[in-house]
Amino acid sequence: MIQVAREKENYFSAYKLLAQTREGRDPAWLAHLRERASVAFESLDFPTTRDEEWKYTNVAPILKIPYRQVLDLDAKEPAVDEIAPFTFAESRRSQLVFVNGLFSRKLSNLTALPEGVVSNLAEIPAEHASVARGHLAAYADYHDETFTALNTASINDGAFVHIPNGKVVETPIHLLFISTAEEPVASHPRVLIVAGDGAIATVIESYASPGEDVYFTNAVTEVVAREGSVVTHYRLQEESERAFHVATTQVHQERGSNYTSYAISLGAQIARHDLNVALTDEHIETTIDGLYIVTGRQHTDSHTTIDHQRPHSVSHQLYKGILDGRARAVFNGKVFVREGALLTDARQLNKNLLLSPEATVNTKPQLEIFADDVKCSHGATVGQLEDEELFYLSSRGLSPERARALLTYGFAEDVISRIKLKSVREQLDRVVLEKLHQSIEVS
Repeated sequence: MIQVAREKENYFSAYKLLAQTREGRDPAWLAHLRERASVAFESLDFPTTRDEEWKYTNVAPILKIPYRQVLDLDAKEPAVDEIAPFTFAESRRSQLVFVNGLFSRKLSNLTALPEGVVSNLAEIPAEHASVARGHLAAYADYHDETFTALNTASINDGAFVHIPNGKVVETPIHLLFISTAEEPVASHPRVLIVAGDGAIATVIESYASPGEDVYFTNAVTEVVAREGSVVTHYRLQEESERAFHVATTQVHQERGSNYTSYAISLGAQIARHDLNVALTDEHIETTIDGLYIVTGRQHTDSHTTIDHQRPHSVSHQLYKGILDGRARAVFNGKVFVREGALLTDARQLNKNLLLSPEATVNTKPQLEIFADDVKCSHGATVGQLEDEELFYLSSRGLSPERARALLTYGFAEDVISRIKLKSVREQLDRVVLEKLHQSIEVS
């Protein structure tokens, strides 16, 4: 208990110092929001394995490290070539870059985007301030979730994407969060995406590090898809394998909207991502695809919730995982079909491939139906590479190593091939093969 108290006091000190530093620089509503969230955080405890939602993920290793919170950009920002491996050809002129949670003007480039569509939270255009005020922290609940409360109490900067009604933004918007420091730092990235009625946009949200530093990323993203809007959301987590990553993505969908998510988790020593989607009206479509690959002693935890609140909506979910070494993965997917949500079509599947006898996965798909006349299914599989498939490929002249690589790659490709952006697909192909120390090139 003494250790827990010390850990919380470290975070208290950090956001209290932030409040002092930002005094007079932020609008009153944002300062009041931070204050309310800090009160909530002080009333909450960090989750333990005694909590059902955190039963298989122990956050103690995250909390025992004394982190420094970065309040201003350090003099040593990464060079452009250091972040190049984490950028994409389609969004070189539509990227907003943050270093240790703070906006980097030097590394950002928004010349391909209409003015005012994207900004950092610390510099919201006056004409969009009411939109940010109305939606920021309106969906990601900080009253009951400790890490969300900590993030909200620590809002210093972040990304604000506002697509006006009827606007089609053809260029993908890239929000890149880079962590780099010689000593452990904690950052609390905040993202707010608001797509107006009939708006269409693609957003890439990625987390990475040019080195193998120890740090803690505590991220919260809120996505608002207004009536008839279409939002495609790529979330790439490629943190240092010595880092820690805890994140919540909260999605609010309105009538006739379409939200597609690709959530990829490759890095971090311990990673946790909660993705919650509320389908609040009729004729909504939601597609959630996920891929996690962990090796060595990595631990990844994916929690998803899809909440069908009204009739005539569709949700499809496919999460796949590859585990090697002594890695561990957790998947908990919940689908709720509320009373009166007739003619709901909800499908959920989690498939896992274990490349090592020491790898472990805990999977728990959940489906709760409170309405009649629905089509719903859910399931999970855990398995290894089939000896018959390996033998078949070996008999065709492939070495056992090449056969194993090809089958593993094919398992992941089922998700990667659905990604529409070519450079994102190519980068993931490369990173996946490098991470698994495999190659499918023909000699």
